[in-house]
Amino acid sequence: MGDGNKKGLDLPSEKHANCQLEDCFNQILPAFCKLSNQFPKFSFVYADIDECPETRQHIRYTSTFHFYRDGERVDEMFGAGEERLHDRLWLHS
Repeated sequence: MGDGNKKGLDLPSEKHANCQLEDCFNQILPAFCKLSNQFPKFSFVYADIDECPETRQHIRYTSTFHFYRDGERVDEMFGAGEERLHDRLWLHS
C-alpha cells in the first residue's frame, strides 16, 4: 500500500449474521461496489474476517471501513450506510 493510492476497506463477518447484521451486510455490499465506480482513485478491498482471521484483531464492529494513505491507516468508520460511506470517501478524495 505504499504506492500513494488511497484505500478503502470493508471488513464484515458473515458468521455474526443475525437478521439485522445480515440485512446490513446485504445492503452495504452493493453500495460498496457502486462507490468503487464513483471513486476510481481509491482501491476497494473486501475482506471477510471469518476467512481472513489475521485481520480480526483490529476489528471491533461489523462492518468496519479502514482508510489508508501511503500505507498508513488515516481513518476508520464503523457501521454500514451508503451515504455515510460516500461522505467519508469524498472527505478523503
